Amino acid sequence: MLIKHDEIHINSHENIEIINITNKILKIIQKQGLEEGLINISTKHTTSSIMINEDEDGLKKDYINFLEKIVPNDNYYHDKIDDNAKSHLKSMLTTPTQTLPVINRKISLGTWQSIFFVEFDGPRRNRTIHITLIGD
Repeated sequence: MLIKHDEIHINSHENIEIINITNKILKIIQKQGLEEGLINISTKHTTSSIMINEDEDGLKKDYINFLEKIVPNDNYYHDKIDDNAKSHLKSMLTTPTQTLPVINRKISLGTWQSIFFVEFDGPRRNRTIHITLIGD
């Protein structure tokens, strides 16, 4: 059984940014030689998430607007330390990891599905996404 680890490093350019990482993940699967198994994708940052959704600009804007309504500008206690409580709260509403099946060296995604790194506290340099591959 194969168990491998890899990383992707991302630079974000906006305060909230949805970055498609599907092709980067596919390259790691090819590089590591995973034929069949599972891939776990995990952000190492508490102000970001990993999301699976459609890569459509209007939907991305809707998602950002939706989160802005749920987590408005406010006087949050954590802002006294880092002034980024909004970013932490938004990431709490999402998920830091996704686990997906790999079949014939391809991620088993639906027709419109893509994998995204979601930045809630940008712009930031050198954001790290950890990849674990398990299988044959």
